[in-house]
Amino acid sequence: MKTLFSKLCLSCVIVGSVISNSTIIAQNSRTDKLQTYVLENPYHVEKIISPTGKKVKNVILMIGDGMSLMHIYSAWTANRGKLYIENAPVTGLFKTYCANKLITDSGAGGTALATGVKTKYHSVGVDVNGQPVPSLISLAKDKGLSAGIAVTCRLWDATPADFCCHNVDRDNEYEIIADYVNCRADYVVGGGAQKFENRPDGRNIFKELEKKGYTIAKSWEECQKLNSGKIFAVTDSVDTPLPAERGDRLAQSALKGMNLLSKNNKGFFMMIEGSQLDDYGHFNDLDLLMQETLDFDRTIGEVFKWAAQDGETLVVITADHETGGLTLLGGDKDKGEIQCKFSTTDHSGVMVPVYAFGPGSEMFTGIYENTAIFDKIKKLLNL
Repeated sequence: MKTLFSKLCLSCVIVGSVISNSTIIAQNSRTDKLQTYVLENPYHVEKIISPTGKKVKNVILMIGDGMSLMHIYSAWTANRGKLYIENAPVTGLFKTYCANKLITDSGAGGTALATGVKTKYHSVGVDVNGQPVPSLISLAKDKGLSAGIAVTCRLWDATPADFCCHNVDRDNEYEIIADYVNCRADYVVGGGAQKFENRPDGRNIFKELEKKGYTIAKSWEECQKLNSGKIFAVTDSVDTPLPAERGDRLAQSALKGMNLLSKNNKGFFMMIEGSQLDDYGHFNDLDLLMQETLDFDRTIGEVFKWAAQDGETLVVITADHETGGLTLLGGDKDKGEIQCKFSTTDHSGVMVPVYAFGPGSEMFTGIYENTAIFDKIKKLLNL
């Protein structure tokens, strides 16, 4: 019996080892695979002049989740050597590490941008002791400005939560969604409807938000019809659709937010996220990653045009970290072809770029901590 038991145990170990090794091999084979992407229909990129010399009334912070210089240069190559982001006259770099890990996540990385505090890995909107920290959304509202966010992910995801919620663990998804009831943003657009109602705790967060004065939109079509008041639009059950399916929804939700928030004569702060870059970096899917990066760039173009016409709006574009360890290894700019490999299905530790457009942009040059983004915006808006 003992011999049989020993053989069974050994068999379990061997089977487990084979399964584990198979998983590793499968991951490595995808990670190490040379992938090719061709942008068949490049888009025209206009020259947009950055306004200077005026007071900063509004700030728009655009976050490409997981976006590095390699993502941008790959997208630039695919679009035949042109991107809207190149209209930004000022560039910088920042360090992404968090309080307890060298390689950060969107929880800690986004919290640094939103609150100016380095926190623990997986935390959202709190300091290293788990205490809530006010974000740029809260500080803008305290000063009488309007505030909003527009993202392509579920609203319980880390980056939007960093600006609106407070929790020691980004995986506490139902708690994070419930915390939106206390968020003071005037305009919120994202996905994640499945955790707003029919919840384990019996709460209906949509009804609670209505009591706080929000008009709820449960589709993008409903949101488009709203032109005043506080808007909370949860357009999809989880994330918004793939880039090719949703069209220019990120750009449209950004423009709608800017037009609504700018009705406040005191100004506004808005965060816009190209959320799914991170997902496709984790998946090592070059095709979808480039679709999302190029969609984010076209959104940047629309935001730049709006800001250039307004003249008092600063646009800051950056990332929270890099995802996928993307490397451009070959291609043809004239054909819009890129050949890339990924080195990981997780985040990497590179510094990420910062681009600034509009009055106050000169403050964003150099190399600095990720928390400096918060500090600079806070100073420019006098929060």
